[in-house]
Amino acid sequence: MSDWLNVGKIVNTHGVRGEVRVISRTDFPEERYSEGSILHAVNEQGERRPLKVVSWRKHKQFDLLTFESIDSLNDAEMLKGKILQVDRSAINNELPEGEFFYHEIIGCEVFTESGEAIGKVKEILSPGANDVWVVQRKDKGKDILIPYIDEVVKQVKPEEQKVVINLMEGLLD
Repeated sequence: MSDWLNVGKIVNTHGVRGEVRVISRTDFPEERYSEGSILHAVNEQGERRPLKVVSWRKHKQFDLLTFESIDSLNDAEMLKGKILQVDRSAINNELPEGEFFYHEIIGCEVFTESGEAIGKVKEILSPGANDVWVVQRKDKGKDILIPYIDEVVKQVKPEEQKVVINLMEGLLD
């Protein structure tokens, strides 16, 4: 298991003062992106550059961040495409019962209540009222979107990398 967790990806710059647009992949953006937090920008070669968060705000579907010593559009351009990571040891591992970190769910095998293997959770989206788990089918067909609601997700066993769902009508269409 990796010692690093992906929390977002820098997809573009925003303005001329070094602000960057991030597509967030964290369950706690207010904690991960808080002022003074240390994130690591990772390039394609796996090299990490520590960045200290100066500010964070939401804008449409993006998180906008500024970092210490990144003061211009040119500085911010250098960060485009980088993955933002946090050291696993830096996170609080305490959650109420029945709640899970994204990294515990991503990679889990999804089964129906009758035991049929559907695929693996590859991503978690947070569009509004509830999270949506993106499941890559075993047969490599179109991804399945599973709403994380009690009527659909019946069991989550991260220690076994297993999720059991109620296969409601229309869910696989």
